[in-house]
Amino acid sequence: MSMFRSKKLDLGCFINIKVIRDHTKRKVFAENETQRQALRYIIRNTTLPGRMRAQAQLELSQMHCYTRPTQIRNRCIEGGKGRGVLRAFKMSRYVFRMHALRGDVPGVKKASW
Repeated sequence: MSMFRSKKLDLGCFINIKVIRDHTKRKVFAENETQRQALRYIIRNTTLPGRMRAQAQLELSQMHCYTRPTQIRNRCIEGGKGRGVLRAFKMSRYVFRMHALRGDVPGVKKASW
């Protein structure tokens, strides 16, 4: 959403709309994470009155969907692909293979036995 979009993008990868949206989701999630955790703590605390817990549940459900951690997707740092991304290297399978064959990834080499 445009209300969350930052004016300056500090991305070092190929930029398309999906990469920009994911970047926005990560920033919004980081800004609202403590508030979400506080609300979740209130909801789970059974010693508090039910009215307070219900109010916290309502506030949590009304928060924007970009504040949820499930909205964040791992993407390739070079191509922006969302599938086949190796977590340890933050690259898609194909990009990782090209870098590994060139010797750009330290400690990785083609297997032979």
